Amino acid sequence: MKPMQIYAFDMNCVGHINHGLWTHPRDLSLNYTDLDHWVDFARTAERGKLDGIFLADIVGVYDVYKGSPETSIRTGAQIPVNDPIIPLSAMAYVTKHLGFGVTVNTTYEPPFLFARRMSTLDHLTKGRIGWNIVTGYLDSAARSMGMERQPDHDTRYDAAEEYLEVVYKLWEGSWDDDAVMRDKTGGLFADPSKVRAVHHQGQHYRMEGIHLSEPSPQRTPLLFQAGASARGQDFAARHAECVFIASPAPQGAKPMTDALRQRAVDFGRRADDLSILNLITVVVGRTEKEAEDKLEDYRRHASVEASLAHYSSSIGIDLSKFGLDEPIEQKTTNAQQAALAVVTGKASGKPAMTPREIIDQMVLGSRQKPMVGSPEQIADRLQLWMEEGGIDGFNLARTVAPESLRDFVDLVIPVLQERGLFKADYAEGTLRQKLFGRGDGRLPSSHPAAAFRHRG
Repeated sequence: MKPMQIYAFDMNCVGHINHGLWTHPRDLSLNYTDLDHWVDFARTAERGKLDGIFLADIVGVYDVYKGSPETSIRTGAQIPVNDPIIPLSAMAYVTKHLGFGVTVNTTYEPPFLFARRMSTLDHLTKGRIGWNIVTGYLDSAARSMGMERQPDHDTRYDAAEEYLEVVYKLWEGSWDDDAVMRDKTGGLFADPSKVRAVHHQGQHYRMEGIHLSEPSPQRTPLLFQAGASARGQDFAARHAECVFIASPAPQGAKPMTDALRQRAVDFGRRADDLSILNLITVVVGRTEKEAEDKLEDYRRHASVEASLAHYSSSIGIDLSKFGLDEPIEQKTTNAQQAALAVVTGKASGKPAMTPREIIDQMVLGSRQKPMVGSPEQIADRLQLWMEEGGIDGFNLARTVAPESLRDFVDLVIPVLQERGLFKADYAEGTLRQKLFGRGDGRLPSSHPAAAFRHRG
């Protein structure tokens, strides 16, 4: 079995996935505005040989629950939330191998300026940067950006397809590999004949301009995507290199991973061009009893109300309007289609869930049940996931920070390494090379971005 990949999953805010745990006396999430907080986070992740840190983001607020952002604001449910890109340069400076994935929304970011920001980060990190492509799902974000509401779900993906075409042209085609000369004697920095403007006239974007950055180590950053709807999975199979899923069990993950890889092949890519990571929450102790005690300690600080506010905006339905035992049978919204399908039973063919059933799942203030046990038990379950789920690794959500990551690094990683399930040290090269163990750091020729390379 190939070594698993592990990313630490976080967000530049107080409350991320497991809501309310910032109130725990040992949690230091209130330091999220302090650069030392993020530098220490990066050092811990690299000490554990983790593949990277993945920072999520939203550009709106959760205001569907009770028709107001009041609950989210009061409980710190991803508000306030700072820019995830800003800390990355400092985090990269104190590490040598750790990768960084960052979420940026195609609906609200101009592609020309975004392309320069990512090229800059790829230069500064020496090729360790990745982009998580999202299209958004919050009407509050659209209103904040001067729109009445967000475009509908499939239209957002249509626009994202064109957005990617624009940035691929900039990253891959504007500068030749040998355009930059750096000839001090001759006074020639770059050969103008090997630099060209990108011309794009499309339905959603129009532009004409030279990419402002010279070619970076990866050119196109490593591409992450987490779309779980049918449209999102098609998008991921065509473009993504790392795909995030959130299956509650390995048996449920396997059909999804098989389908994603087959879709990639249908798009002319290789099945192993995709690395698929499942979201997990881990509570580990030196013994099973210690882990269970820690879970009970954490649970006293979890916020169901914050989680309901988060979930309401995720599915586009105000859960406060339903009785505790009333089925949630609304079939369509303009939010996250896959999450809505789970609640309404469309994904499973089962009856629609009730708010009480949703609340029963919220062990640590999120809709994901944690994995709890000793280091050996956690390692057993992660290995089972790899064998039965068809996945390549995990996206590790925080609980009490920085305790949860330190526990995982100090207790679980050594067991995984002893079993040969996780790398003993980093490979050399860019993030893409470390991840796939092949190539020159650039996207492979089978990727759609390769079509925009200048052929001379």
